[in-house]
Amino acid sequence: MVVKVLHNGNCSKSNAVLEYLDENGVPFEIINIIEDPLSILELRTVLKKLNQSVFHIIRKTDKLYLENYADKNYSEEEWLKILSENPSLIQRPILVKGSVAMLGRPIENVKFFIEK
Repeated sequence: MVVKVLHNGNCSKSNAVLEYLDENGVPFEIINIIEDPLSILELRTVLKKLNQSVFHIIRKTDKLYLENYADKNYSEEEWLKILSENPSLIQRPILVKGSVAMLGRPIENVKFFIEK
């Protein structure tokens, strides 16, 4: 089964996961979330596969988050809109395999995910 990787090419962790998958012969498809941002519906689908709320995938160390969102209380719906408009705020990489997904960090978790 092909693993879909929600990817940001400027992220070292995301690039490391792609390298790991390639080196281990795991078929994967790259979804560049910066060039092709996820819609609110796509974000909801990913969250359902992660079995997590939107708050789990927000990059709280990102400069944009710290400057614009850190001291505010947004609803889940508001965060979905914010993330669809600002994909750099999404934790990455996120790996999707069929009906399940996982955050691809630490990289040790990726091995377990692809073997399952």
